[in-house]
Amino acid sequence: MSQTPRYFASTAKGIELILADELEAIGAQQVKPTAGGAYFEGDIEMALRVCLWSRLANRVLMPLASYSAQTPEQLYAGALKIDWSKHFDVSKSFAIDASLRRSKITHSRYAEHMVKDAIVDQFTETVNERPNVQREQPDIRINAYINENQATLSLDLSGDSLHRRCYRVESVEAPLKENLAAAILIRAGWPRIAADGGALYDPMCGSGTLLTEAAMMAADIAPGLLRDYYGFLGWAQFNSSIWQRLTKEAYCRREKGLEKIPPIMGSDISIKHAGIAKANIKSANLAEYIKAVSLPLSKVIPDAGWKHGLFVVNPPYGKRLGDIKQLQSLYQEIGGVLKARFDHWQATVFTGNTDLAFQVALKSHKSYQLFNGAIACKVFNFSVTPERHFEGQQASQQQYIGDSLKKALLPSTGDWSKGATMFANRLRKNIKKLKSWVNKNNVYCYRIYDADLPEYAVAIDIYEGEQRWVHVQEYEAPKTIDEEKSIQRLRDALAVISDVFGVSQNQLALKIRRRQKGSTQYQKQGTNGGFHIIQEDNAKLLVNFKDYLDTGLFLDHRPIRQWIHRHAGGKQFLNLFAYTGAATVHAALGGATASITVDMSKTYLDWAKNNFELNGLNLDKHQLVRANCMQWLDSAIKDDKKYALIFIDPPTFSNSKSMDSIFDIQRDHVELINKSARLLTKKGTLIFSTNFRKFKLNEIALTNLNVKNIGKQSLPKDFERKPRIHYCWELSIKK
Repeated sequence: MSQTPRYFASTAKGIELILADELEAIGAQQVKPTAGGAYFEGDIEMALRVCLWSRLANRVLMPLASYSAQTPEQLYAGALKIDWSKHFDVSKSFAIDASLRRSKITHSRYAEHMVKDAIVDQFTETVNERPNVQREQPDIRINAYINENQATLSLDLSGDSLHRRCYRVESVEAPLKENLAAAILIRAGWPRIAADGGALYDPMCGSGTLLTEAAMMAADIAPGLLRDYYGFLGWAQFNSSIWQRLTKEAYCRREKGLEKIPPIMGSDISIKHAGIAKANIKSANLAEYIKAVSLPLSKVIPDAGWKHGLFVVNPPYGKRLGDIKQLQSLYQEIGGVLKARFDHWQATVFTGNTDLAFQVALKSHKSYQLFNGAIACKVFNFSVTPERHFEGQQASQQQYIGDSLKKALLPSTGDWSKGATMFANRLRKNIKKLKSWVNKNNVYCYRIYDADLPEYAVAIDIYEGEQRWVHVQEYEAPKTIDEEKSIQRLRDALAVISDVFGVSQNQLALKIRRRQKGSTQYQKQGTNGGFHIIQEDNAKLLVNFKDYLDTGLFLDHRPIRQWIHRHAGGKQFLNLFAYTGAATVHAALGGATASITVDMSKTYLDWAKNNFELNGLNLDKHQLVRANCMQWLDSAIKDDKKYALIFIDPPTFSNSKSMDSIFDIQRDHVELINKSARLLTKKGTLIFSTNFRKFKLNEIALTNLNVKNIGKQSLPKDFERKPRIHYCWELSIKK
């Protein structure tokens, strides 16, 4: 039989890394996180200390033997070789817990039965008696884990799952497990905030689990101090003096910790839930230190003396579509309360619906994945400061557009004009033409009309998310067109669009497209219209219909992003002039090992960061860089950086305060491409795209590169009527 690491602390998926940190802080040696927990080494006192102090572990297992068990008979034989009398005598009760992974033994209950038989047979053979099996709180609990036909039998020192702290006397529906609550608080940074004297507020406290766990952390209270049952208490080698010393130390630390505990408060709209929270807090002997009241979210406000702290909430996230729609306003209210009353606090939202999390309308600076049972959830961390709000500027300009839209949608007198009827028929024709393509390819965002009729010079894009949005861009009419006539046509067009696509005014966004000059290219267009989440293949992306000239997603680049997704696997990816980082999201989801996303705009890099977090990307592997791309290239060349896949989609013209010179795509593209190519690996690929309609690629100046025009392949079906929407080339280093 081979030896295994001395102890294994199990935990829920997503908690393994912070469990490893916790074990090291407790004093364990040789800590090695793995799927489902972490191995560690130490003497028996260390194992008991982990049982007492771990806030994150489920169980602490002491492996006794590991051996091949491809058949039930082998499992039985291996269990029979262990001298069970060293661990308990026949007067003790015992139980077996088995779990299987890729095992030829396919039933866990049968595996439990075989191990049980081996133990009973051994005692019967040696003392002519058999110990009793007891499922609930046995004196000894044995864990049998069979992974790829390798069995490990362990003594379960914890006995029951360590998440059971024994302070929960009453419960609400679907409460958080205590160790999950602890993980949320650790990911929220609560230990640091508490050490700095920050307060904590939970406005939907339910049974008070987050409040109680927060208090125990802040006051240095051992989470296992209230438990009266452990698996090691019935173990033959248990040394009670060690345990007495550990618990005495824990009580001393508790007493000192309570002297410095910061303010902790929770509320719940339900009087019943607030009462349950109070009962559990009292059971934890913390009623003096935690306040729980019945209060609606709208009336939540921190005490005047609390200058900073953590606002932590686990709101409902719904399973049915109707639930989701109703919950949007709840998450919006959470964001409103934070901005109005918790300025300069830290905030954490734990939810199983990331779409709802963005209704909070704060930019998350960090997110972590945890699992509430089988449900994948996210911990979203926010700094509640004005610069983290999703808010816009230049309200007057947006007001003009908003009023234009409202005016345009006033009921028309009489029937549609002949022109409006033609426009409606064209829209229906386009819908019919694209319908099968949209359905077959699962396209959620696409262009349905692009000034097909000269009289109705608008571009219409459909965005399907939690609801349908129609994004309308009116091309500025020539000065020769009578203004009254132009307004009437727009009026007719919007009325037709609303009818044909079945959308309300709130689902319509109108923009007037004008040539952008200087810094106005990247300025916000008005007060914040809100961010919405849409789907593109397996990527989730944020779009905004009202605050910026563009929505945050260039629909004509869809095939390019899909190509990047297919070819990014195992490669380092570079995205220059990255805009909102959509291409990087596709590269990362396609398996890119790492990426650099470069843009000069803080606004768009923040947007890209939110896109990354929305898709669970590791921000250490997928880095965002705010820089002038040309200057960044010079630095990267000096550092000999290399990338197997590079995407460049520069603006036609760029000029801002942070630039030393004006960027012109026609003039500067050779320098840009040649510099970028110096960062390519030998077999790397560079994709270059531009939407400058008069652009001419200077192939003669790109002597060291293979150049392939992929403009036709990169043009999606919904943009076939405008083939010059962009140009695109694939480049590689000549051999």
